[in-house]
Amino acid sequence: VQLQASGGGLVQPGGFLRLSCAASGTVVSTNFVAWYRQAPGNQREFVAQVSSGGATGYADSVKGRFTISRDNPKNTVYLQMGSLQPGDTAIYYCRTKVRECDYWGKGTLVTVSS
Repeated sequence: VQLQASGGGLVQPGGFLRLSCAASGTVVSTNFVAWYRQAPGNQREFVAQVSSGGATGYADSVKGRFTISRDNPKNTVYLQMGSLQPGDTAIYYCRTKVRECDYWGKGTLVTVSS
């Protein structure tokens, strides 16, 4: 199982960015897929997840600004981020669990700065 996160970059405060998590070796619609982030000096924290059934959940800090979605034919999960703030600056990782084994992508850097 491999997860490839992409889409990070530099964006101004208030801007938008869409992250992608492309999966291979598993089918994203059969497992949950979650996004986490880790800012410099901080612990990795949960951002959002989509369950196999399509239910979504968000951290309070991103609720109303971020949207997680899944494209089953592309076997990809997206994180649409809006109203970005400097506090959203972090490396973003996607994660899934297959047969009790955790898999993490390598991460993509999001920098929110003017």
